[in-house]
Amino acid sequence: MFLGVDGGGTKTAFCLVDRSGRVVARAQAASSYYFSQGIDLVERVLKEGVTAVCAAAGLAPADIEYAFFGLPGYGEAAGDLPVLNAAPRAVLGHDRYACDNDMVCGWAGSLGAVDGINVISGTGSMTYGERQGRGVRIGGWGEIFGDEGSAYWIAIRGLNAFSRMSDGRLPEGPLSGVFRRHLELASDLDVIDVVHNRWQADRGRIAALSRSVAEAAGLGDEVAAAILTEAGHELARLVEVTRERLEFGPGETVPVSYSGGTFGAGEVLEAFTAGLKNRFTSYELRHPLYEPVVGAALYAAKLAGTPLLRPALDALRQVSGPPASGEDGR
Repeated sequence: MFLGVDGGGTKTAFCLVDRSGRVVARAQAASSYYFSQGIDLVERVLKEGVTAVCAAAGLAPADIEYAFFGLPGYGEAAGDLPVLNAAPRAVLGHDRYACDNDMVCGWAGSLGAVDGINVISGTGSMTYGERQGRGVRIGGWGEIFGDEGSAYWIAIRGLNAFSRMSDGRLPEGPLSGVFRRHLELASDLDVIDVVHNRWQADRGRIAALSRSVAEAAGLGDEVAAAILTEAGHELARLVEVTRERLEFGPGETVPVSYSGGTFGAGEVLEAFTAGLKNRFTSYELRHPLYEPVVGAALYAAKLAGTPLLRPALDALRQVSGPPASGEDGR
């Protein structure tokens, strides 16, 4: 029995998968993103989720052969790693587990834990890839000076375009009306009050405005469409650098997949696909196979030295599809 845990900014998902490819039980707990609430949050959330998923399966933590915990923020504060690495031990009562950033869950789910690259674009953005046992992360530097191509990045550019349209520095397009309606603005300057005062510049609420940018693009707004196209190209650049860092050879096929809600915008996925084709002819774009939490369980089996066999993987596909387009991804 293998446990996968996919932490995130809004929730933490837990999944038990057996060797036959059967999802034995699932559970969900609160966010395990600890930077704003303190590192003690991680153990509390993991204990709640592991207790719930084991109860649903009628098992004890000792029955888990191996577990993988994908934790948001893991590796981004070196001093926190000893505490994060120890938290699952206190919950499971054994050492048969590994921890890493939740980006690994997206890669393992999208590609089935095989060599290749996955790009994540939800609230934030980054890539993670593996080749011959070596992993590489590119991006994920946060919304203040990074996360290119993410939902937050798209939303900030949408807000900037809205302000310039309001001033007359850009011709007004459908984006203006979409933002006014969605934010219920009495006057355009009220957007400052909404974002800074009412929302307190909340990262998730701002990122959700990327949907308004996509809506405006669908209504023919050229500025909004250009923002989405640029986002796709930025995500393709992340993949390109990841490929170079992993040292894939010139004639070597590079499997690439994607996860996160930003790819629900057709313009982003189209520009991303085109950007890949323009950079390297041996990219093989694959639709995501499994959701990230199932990917975490697959990775647990791989780390244990007993990866699931093809019949089990096929069976798992029947009960666990790819992530829904609205999932955050990070």
